[in-house]
Amino acid sequence: MKYYIGIDLGTSSVKSLLMQEDGTVVGTAQEGYDIVKHKQQYAEQDMDLLCRAAFHTVRSLTKRYPLEAGKVKGIGYSGQMHGLVMTDGEGRLVRDAIIWADQRSAGAVRDIYKVIPEAEYNKVTRNALSTGFLASSLVWVKEQEPAVYERIRKVMLPKDYLRFQMCGEMGTDMSDASSTVIFDTGKGQWAWEFIDRLGLERSFFVPCHEACETAGEVTAGCAALTGLEKGIQVVYGGGDSLMQAVGNNMVSPGVLSSNIGTASQLACVLDEPLCDSLYRTNTFCHVRNGHWMLMGANLSGGVALKWLMSQILHMDSYDEMNELAGKSPAGSQGLLFLPYLSGERTPHNDPDAKGIYMGLTLKHSREDLIRSTMEGVVFGLKNSLEIFQAMGVGYEKILASGGGARGRLFRQIQADMFGREIYTSLITEQACVGAAIAAAAGTGGYASLEEACGAIVRFSSEVTEPDAESQKIYAERFEVYKELYPRNKNLFMKG
Repeated sequence: MKYYIGIDLGTSSVKSLLMQEDGTVVGTAQEGYDIVKHKQQYAEQDMDLLCRAAFHTVRSLTKRYPLEAGKVKGIGYSGQMHGLVMTDGEGRLVRDAIIWADQRSAGAVRDIYKVIPEAEYNKVTRNALSTGFLASSLVWVKEQEPAVYERIRKVMLPKDYLRFQMCGEMGTDMSDASSTVIFDTGKGQWAWEFIDRLGLERSFFVPCHEACETAGEVTAGCAALTGLEKGIQVVYGGGDSLMQAVGNNMVSPGVLSSNIGTASQLACVLDEPLCDSLYRTNTFCHVRNGHWMLMGANLSGGVALKWLMSQILHMDSYDEMNELAGKSPAGSQGLLFLPYLSGERTPHNDPDAKGIYMGLTLKHSREDLIRSTMEGVVFGLKNSLEIFQAMGVGYEKILASGGGARGRLFRQIQADMFGREIYTSLITEQACVGAAIAAAAGTGGYASLEEACGAIVRFSSEVTEPDAESQKIYAERFEVYKELYPRNKNLFMKG
């Protein structure tokens, strides 16, 4: 029996998973960490700390399952996207990573568009620039921290630095590279002309590969820290949204994924690099050649519930929150939540956007606050669904994933707002499993990614059906929800 490890380097924690070749999960391990916020708009992380956390999770697995760990044939990666990791000539970090949630680089975005007109830039990258993307963060460093910029020799994304620490080879994959938004997403290569025109160094940008390609082998140093055997093959892996899609068997068109994790995304696979004409969505390379992922991204997903639980209601359990929310009716008795707690991407791409509870009265309770927060997160995803539909994107079914798949209430809200049945996978850690599947396909365990997904991914027989009365309520409330941002946009800028 062959075994594979999938490592998901997330924003709030790293998870490692040990999997048999048939998809049976032997064990998982997880370790958390925090975002460093020196200022309100900043979001940074110490990548060496994150790597140590990842090593600890792998070491936990090798200690608990030594027999199986001795038969590991491949390791794959999933990681938080967009972030900027900078290293010097010795491969050492020159500063903390600037991650996807960072909002400081709005001025850098404007400066980039002064050099390269917005329409020209977006047409090549298939995306609009935003704060928190590697391109805008790198230009910010060049402008604001020139001494740091002078020390940079390579830039990469968070999971790429972890892989470098494990195998000693630098590189990235095209799914994560396209999320930097300094990448020619149609051609599958760095946007070299833009790099030159912005005065950035070509040598900073590491080679790009497919997710299942072999990047290297576990080094002796990594083996000593993790308990893995030296020489295990390591594949490139991909961005977490893309690897989560793999863990849901989304390697070809036909399925729409509604994911609610720390952030939230609506996504589907395309066989051509379509993009929204207004660039409100993202189009990234998928994990296999000739396919792309269309994605609507919302910066606040489960983090909004975490904020409400820990900082407002001072509760201890998401289960308790779900139970309370179930006592509030659809529509939360007229209470609407705009979930822009960290700015927003789709559909407004506004780092200054703020959150709102609208309609509060003396009749409202904790139950209504919690349910309206859940509803606000799904309303954000429904914005993306409207854009997808306007683009003519077809799909056969909607698959809920992440935290939004685990609670029945969240699934019901999605079914009612989207007006479609909601399906779920029997796999709970889709990104980790997707990373392990990439390792299996890339190291010879399966002939292809499709074969691996077909053998490993299984779906639940439970289907959540939409409720007709709730659909009517949400259709009416959504029209009000859509007015909250435009009516308050100018006020957000004064906040």
